[in-house]
Amino acid sequence: MSSENENGDAPEEPEQLALIRETVRKAKVPRAKPRTWRGAALAKELPVARVVVNKGALHLDQFFDYAVPEELDGAAQPGVRVRVRFGAGSHQVKNGRREGGRLIDGFLVERLAASDYSGPLAALADVVSPEPVLGPELLGLARAVADRYAGSLADVLQLAVPPRSARAEGRPSPAPLPPPAPPEPGTWTRYERGPAFLDSLARGGAPRAVWNALPGPHWAEEIARAVAATLASGRGALVVVPDGRAAARVDAALTSVLGEGRHALLTAEAGPEKRYAQWLAVRRGAVRAVVGTRAAMFAPVRDLGLAVIWDDGDGSHSEPHAPQPHARDVLLLRAAHDRCAFLLGSTSCTVEAAQLVESGWAKPIGAGREQVRRAAPLIRTVGDGELARDEAARAARLPSLAWQAVREGLRTGPVLVQVPRRGYVPRLACERCRTPARCRHCAGPLEAPEQQELRCGWCGRGAPDWTCVECGSNRLRAQVVGARRTAEELGRAFPAVPVRTSGRDHVLDSVPGRPALVVSTPGAEPVAEGGYAAALLLDGWAMLGRPDLRAGEEALRRWIDAASLVRGQPEGGTVVVVAEPTLRPVQALVRWDPVGHAQRELAERAELGFPPVSRMAAVTGPPEAVEGFLAGAGLPGDAEILGPVPLPVVRPGGPRRPGDPPPGEQWDRALVRVPPGSGAALAAALKQARAGRLARGGGDPVRIRVDPPDIG
Repeated sequence: MSSENENGDAPEEPEQLALIRETVRKAKVPRAKPRTWRGAALAKELPVARVVVNKGALHLDQFFDYAVPEELDGAAQPGVRVRVRFGAGSHQVKNGRREGGRLIDGFLVERLAASDYSGPLAALADVVSPEPVLGPELLGLARAVADRYAGSLADVLQLAVPPRSARAEGRPSPAPLPPPAPPEPGTWTRYERGPAFLDSLARGGAPRAVWNALPGPHWAEEIARAVAATLASGRGALVVVPDGRAAARVDAALTSVLGEGRHALLTAEAGPEKRYAQWLAVRRGAVRAVVGTRAAMFAPVRDLGLAVIWDDGDGSHSEPHAPQPHARDVLLLRAAHDRCAFLLGSTSCTVEAAQLVESGWAKPIGAGREQVRRAAPLIRTVGDGELARDEAARAARLPSLAWQAVREGLRTGPVLVQVPRRGYVPRLACERCRTPARCRHCAGPLEAPEQQELRCGWCGRGAPDWTCVECGSNRLRAQVVGARRTAEELGRAFPAVPVRTSGRDHVLDSVPGRPALVVSTPGAEPVAEGGYAAALLLDGWAMLGRPDLRAGEEALRRWIDAASLVRGQPEGGTVVVVAEPTLRPVQALVRWDPVGHAQRELAERAELGFPPVSRMAAVTGPPEAVEGFLAGAGLPGDAEILGPVPLPVVRPGGPRRPGDPPPGEQWDRALVRVPPGSGAALAAALKQARAGRLARGGGDPVRIRVDPPDIG
């Protein structure tokens, strides 16, 4: 016992007990900010925050007002991400504040001195990050896209603003570099208006052009020079390409022309954190040039001076998520709103590109016929008449002309073989009478995957004892031969030559310039070092015979994309296309005239009233839902309804595309068509009708798609 205790003084509290009590006292203090801010003082200036909430329902496509607590006054600035309570009823009011509801994310649009809503306001729950990610330009673009496609602003913002990464936000972006010097025209001199287009960009102009690029590897460098000319004027540039392979080529070209640190690459392959860091560098103004895939169409480039889209006919440019915008239309909106230059480039030409030129909105950039003849390969055709007289074509996979082109091409380099089907044998038929082989139980197509026993492609039942219902034969042949089967047959015919395949499961970026056979599905063709010596375009009827308005345009685009990878005719490049030579797309390929083909297609669509001359929307759903929706929608007076017609039933377990009906359900589709000038009224009417049904609790799954890419 200490002397202090002996003197009657109070004993000192042990040090450990004092530490425990202090820890308990601190634990009672809430560490997280209160979500309702009950009783908290409001901001002294601009105490109202206008918020767009992350709710994609059409009947909620509006701004909502919230009170700003004093503690969040500094962080709650326009453009930041916030958390709010949503869904609380007017009866849940305490001390003049609305409480309750579910916590959801949103964006703070603006601060106001007062709200036009007369009832009590809920308070902002929290500011997720002080980083302003939604600027006025991006908000205006998102609103325009939502209105054009009859969608909600929240859905568009989900596409436009990438998910947050706290680590990426915590790292500073590099300092911006000074504008580069104007570039030399380079290979743009091959085009009649090419140097003038670059000169206008460098002087701060806003030219609009549709560019029919020559075949060969120079298109990526030509895009890079256009970007460099725009940066030289002190403005920014945006390039949207269909896939990661094209993005990598433009990325390498930009690095070569501009050097390091002047552009950002926005692709999914980079990963969420790296991609968000690049996106922040663009928003902060650290870099002024962007190249990326579809989502990059919303990239917040400062002082945008040039918007570029490459190969606008590729289906990858069409967004599968609501409201399903197309990158070409989004960039056209940006060019109109920002009054910047616009460049639509492709080795082929879509009908939409031809319409931009015919309307006078854009000027054409192309090369003369002598330049085309020097750059394009020699095109040879094999039609039905030649196939009927060719003994080799009846017994083997390829006609004699194709075998000859392969043998000659393999002497100097690789040979490309384009097959419009993937897999081994997608469809089988009787060898004797060509009757399609079908399942006895469900009439589905029989398949032989991996050369295994027969089974049904719909119900999966085996068919080991199959016989033809017409002639009784039990022998099968491939009705449409897939890429892997073609590779096997070519491998047996050329045993000393390596055979490589490129398709959906494994896409090759490039192949060396050594002799080899490269079998690819359309769109997956790798780039060959020095170009391919020859190319075979097989089963042309399979692409031309699709029941689609764009079948001819799409087939020609696929053929020209593949033929553009082949050496020019002066270097011996040859392309053999197995298709009827009298058909219009085949003739356009032989003449290398995609622009003329697009112009004729546009003239025919103008006579028939089909897009892009008219605006169109697809309404799909159960038959009774589609009928009720169209009856209640206040469509424009000049609207014309085509249909409804039943859609093919999707089998359970089978492949599905975005927008397909649920498996096993019968849905209908109706097309609503309006003449030019009524597209905005059509989109507004469809949006209002669907929002009204949702507000009334109509849960029927009616889907709307404005400007569908395929209409059958």
